[in-house]
Amino acid sequence: MPTTLIVGATRGLGASLASAYAHSGHTVYATARSSTPPSSPSHPNIKWIPGIDIASESAGTALASALPVHASIDILVVTAGYFVSETFEEPRWAEEVRMYTTCAVGPLFIVQALVAAGKIKTNLGVPGGGEGGEGGKVVLVSSESGSIGLRHAKEGGGNYAHHASKSALNMVGKLLSLDIAERGIAVAIVHPGFMRTDMTKNVGYDQYWDTGGAVTPEEAAASLIPFIDTFTIVMTGQYWAPRGARDIGTAEAVLGANLPTPLQLPW
Repeated sequence: MPTTLIVGATRGLGASLASAYAHSGHTVYATARSSTPPSSPSHPNIKWIPGIDIASESAGTALASALPVHASIDILVVTAGYFVSETFEEPRWAEEVRMYTTCAVGPLFIVQALVAAGKIKTNLGVPGGGEGGEGGKVVLVSSESGSIGLRHAKEGGGNYAHHASKSALNMVGKLLSLDIAERGIAVAIVHPGFMRTDMTKNVGYDQYWDTGGAVTPEEAAASLIPFIDTFTIVMTGQYWAPRGARDIGTAEAVLGANLPTPLQLPW
């Protein structure tokens, strides 16, 4: 039975992934920031790990300690995020620090601690292992907003930390892929889609849900899971949109028409 760990599983994409993986037969470890496990999503295969705040320096070591001694994670998905809207006229210092910490700093410490504790499956000690072999998969949920190449005058500026923290996460993912490739651990950086969630609603993006092709977290999970299945160590460190360009408003202006699905995104 495969084992999947979802960091940030109480709502949105994380909750949908936890539920989908549990129903498909995976053992799912799911983190919550609250001190008590939530009531949803609920499934016998979901094992809650409460009290994990990705914006805390100790989150990685706390998570590694909370997992069973012999746990070997096949798939780690880090989906926790934070988004507060900003404008050029009103940048927000404290909120920027929290966005960077949550979206870019925390994921590094989570992955490093889990790898150091031997919690993510590797190919070390396996005949034929070594660089080029297959171990576990680390999936960092980023956004097309982190692509410098896709930024275009048609969408304007603003939301500095939202975009820049995702760019920082992309670099974290790329560097992690170089550091852990010899263990056979593949690192995927993904834009799962423009989603109809409280996070996008709370910053006013709900006004673009229909025109922007926003999908539910369940729909995003349904396209992300098969992409993860086909993602291998050969693709490690790459940046992808599993759903293609359909919800990326600047894609055609920057990349042209008739783009493939999945779509590898420009940095």
